[in-house]
Amino acid sequence: MADGLELSSTAFADGAVIPLRYSGEGENVSPPLTWSGVPHEATELVLLCEDPDAPGATFVHWLVTGIDPATDGVVEGQKPQGGLPWPNGFGRVGWSGPMPPPGHGPHRYFFRLYALAEPLPLHNHPGAADVHRALRGRALASGTLVGTYQR
Repeated sequence: MADGLELSSTAFADGAVIPLRYSGEGENVSPPLTWSGVPHEATELVLLCEDPDAPGATFVHWLVTGIDPATDGVVEGQKPQGGLPWPNGFGRVGWSGPMPPPGHGPHRYFFRLYALAEPLPLHNHPGAADVHRALRGRALASGTLVGTYQR
């Protein structure tokens, strides 16, 4: 899979702390994201936010498939245009912000955007491993933005 997508947010810089507003302790709204570099042959984008520092296993905070590849971002608190939100690790459909265990130290939240030539085959409640397995060999390009958060 090639890199090539630029993914950023006006709410936090790559490697910086995610503001309280976007966390499960705050207003729990999804952060604004912008992207560029989508290949012309892409038919859909997939957005995934996950916490690999969660106790037990990687935790999914946001999974959206079917995003219109002609878009260049998503505004705060909204789902991406054309996107189909999936259940996250909390069992809710859509965004659920960072809320690591108190005293567990800083967790990293990887926002990843993938450009695909064909739809991603997923079952009703995919976990992080299912998504990565389905993505294997399918992504034309990808981009990553990392934020941190601790309680």
